[in-house]
Amino acid sequence: MSRIPRHLFVPENVRSRAYGDHPLPIGEGQTISQPYVVALMTEALKLRPGDRVLEIGTGSGYQAAVLAEIVKQVYTIEIRRVLADRAGQTLKDLGYANVSVRYADGYQGWEEHAPFDAIIITASANHIPLPLIKQLKEADGSSCPWDGPSTIRC
Repeated sequence: MSRIPRHLFVPENVRSRAYGDHPLPIGEGQTISQPYVVALMTEALKLRPGDRVLEIGTGSGYQAAVLAEIVKQVYTIEIRRVLADRAGQTLKDLGYANVSVRYADGYQGWEEHAPFDAIIITASANHIPLPLIKQLKEADGSSCPWDGPSTIRC
């Protein structure tokens, strides 16, 4: 995470606080998660270099950048066009060629790129939608546990 310029993922008026361990506003009524939460959720995924990950709730794009430093490919979906466009541009400007950003409702996932090794839901959710579970790779026929409020992996 230390390689990622977090300040470039937040508006200029809060950049001086970008490296503190607290959430910050990014516009559209949304926030960038505090670094501790980003690290905790990333660790919960138990990622491997060859993994393909789906993120629901792109926000600023910071979590996608963290994932992209670890895995082969990140697919991220944002329901707010302004955030999707801004995150996509930031990630492109920083050279994250292994991140694809989509403006859409993440409930249905991104079926044309499934199956995924892991899914991280950074948007507010009270359950994991069935279409997302169906887009996870199955490991030896095992079930896919919900590792926490926002991550699932087979």
